[in-house]
Amino acid sequence: MKNILILLVCSVLVLTTACKEEKKVDEGPSQMEQVLAVHDEVMPKMKTIGNLVGELKSKVDSTAMGQQYEVAMKDLQNAHKSMMDWMQNFGTRFDQDDIRMKKELTEQKQQWLDEEELKVKALKEEINGSIERAEALLNKTKEN
Repeated sequence: MKNILILLVCSVLVLTTACKEEKKVDEGPSQMEQVLAVHDEVMPKMKTIGNLVGELKSKVDSTAMGQQYEVAMKDLQNAHKSMMDWMQNFGTRFDQDDIRMKKELTEQKQQWLDEEELKVKALKEEINGSIERAEALLNKTKEN
């Protein structure tokens, strides 16, 4: 009888533990992790933006080509400002416990996270687009 009781308790513990582990394995990155991953992907590109702005700045003048350089430079500067604004806004909406997922988000904060996810995806497009256009312009002039 004692052996059956021990076997039953062990079986329940094994099944309970297996179910909990299975849930953890099935879960992918949280929405917060996905938002932060997009930020982490584009943040290193701030250095590229700075380098490109420096390169374009020296080429700006009153000629038609110089004006194209100026447009590309301003595009990059706007993308940089968008990143800084996004980070500041994100930091005012979420504290470290929210970011580290130590507590469940309130309904308001979940709504904000939904908004921030859309904003950071648009930010990624803005940053990548401004870099691509500036590099294409600079490569075009190097070829001529």
